[in-house]
Amino acid sequence: MADSRRSAERLVNRMQRVVDAQKRIILFLLSIIGAFLLTYFVTIQEEQFSVIQQYVFFILIFAVTLWVTEAIPPFAVGILIVGLLIFLIGQAETNVPGQPGYIDVTTFIQTWSNSVIWLMLGGFFLALALRKTGLDADLFALTMSKVGSKPSQILFGMMLATAVASMVMSNTATTAMMVASILPFINKLGKEHGLSKALLLGIPSAAAIGGMGTIIGSPPNAIAVEAINSMSKAKSGGIQIGFLEWMVLGVPVAMILVLIFWFLLKRKFKLNEMGVDSVVEIKNEPSNLEERFQKRIVLAVLAVTVLLWLTGRWHGIPSAAVSGIPIIFFPMIGIITGDDVREIPWDTLMLVAGGLSLGLAIQESGLAEFFVAKLSNFTFNEYAMMTIFAFATVLFSNIMSNTATATILIPVASILPGVNPAYMAMVIGVSASCALFLPVSTPPNAIAYSTSLLKQSDFRFGGLTIGLLGPILVIVWVVFLYMIGYF
Repeated sequence: MADSRRSAERLVNRMQRVVDAQKRIILFLLSIIGAFLLTYFVTIQEEQFSVIQQYVFFILIFAVTLWVTEAIPPFAVGILIVGLLIFLIGQAETNVPGQPGYIDVTTFIQTWSNSVIWLMLGGFFLALALRKTGLDADLFALTMSKVGSKPSQILFGMMLATAVASMVMSNTATTAMMVASILPFINKLGKEHGLSKALLLGIPSAAAIGGMGTIIGSPPNAIAVEAINSMSKAKSGGIQIGFLEWMVLGVPVAMILVLIFWFLLKRKFKLNEMGVDSVVEIKNEPSNLEERFQKRIVLAVLAVTVLLWLTGRWHGIPSAAVSGIPIIFFPMIGIITGDDVREIPWDTLMLVAGGLSLGLAIQESGLAEFFVAKLSNFTFNEYAMMTIFAFATVLFSNIMSNTATATILIPVASILPGVNPAYMAMVIGVSASCALFLPVSTPPNAIAYSTSLLKQSDFRFGGLTIGLLGPILVIVWVVFLYMIGYF
């Protein structure tokens, strides 16, 4: 009986994979057709559209459609973007070296050497070292031993620790580590206990929110910084954003949102003031001499790297160069091996590199200037545009990758006449971390949902709360920093 049941399950799984593959193929073909038709109808009425601009517009629409439909994984879209840009623009008859409007297609590959990519890679090495040495688990143990035994205190401590950790580690890795750490605790409490649900909702939300705090905390932050700094170089005298400047922008917003959501969770689940000491067990396993040495090395490298990131405006060392410290040092002393490097989320870097290439193509092809000319006849209220784009970012990030959303919206918002492109990029970059409405909205939500202790409807509370309050708070903070002359 058991064998026949397993055989039936395998058959059902195979059939489901076939159906899923067919669905993705159909969506992929529909995306091509839709992008082609939209490009045709838009460009046929505009004689000023060059051949290269038509190609870039088609690639933009095609990429957006693939990101929304998820016909192929998001990272594959990033690679496809680079390939299409090189192939279509490279073979265009009008793309002649030495002629006006010539685009060297090798620049689309060079996004892999972009400072944003190296900054994120340095962050990934730090996160990997924290996990390998067990310092991430030590953070959980330290938090639980310090926050107290009341349910509200435990919830606050775990959310705060998660938010802080996600500023250095990836949101996904932080959530996976924290959820794995609390599952034995939740099993003893019981899944119906208010604290159990509060923790499973609070931790992924705090991870996403905490990612706002630093450039390496979330890919949309890095995309926004790259856009701002690129525009600053082009205008020679604009805003330059470094690691510290972004923390001034992101950390206060993140901490306020964590506090607000903690308070609302405490009220919603009526966390009583009864102690739960009987189920809180912190196991601090003694480390051997080598493990203690490695932990101290990781802490030292982390401290030096973050310190240099924060003080970049004084010593002048680029953040990307500072990222080389963990990349070189950890493998040198054996903390990170070649096998460990394979665990780095290269798919995220592929997605970001593809998005940067697309943004570069929009600028180099003159497509951005074309739309600027079309929009120049309209008057836009800066605060209204900030609000519209902030909530649009949250909406799109709930149904597609927040990295893809930032990649699409930041270049569009940056060309609107009458608005400050740097402030628009900041608002969009931070708002991208406020999308928490669905289990699939973010990987942290998906991790919490995978425990089977939450229903899909449970995420609506945090999704609505953060999705409505977050963008407003971001806009208010950006405007305040502008008014006091910080930016």
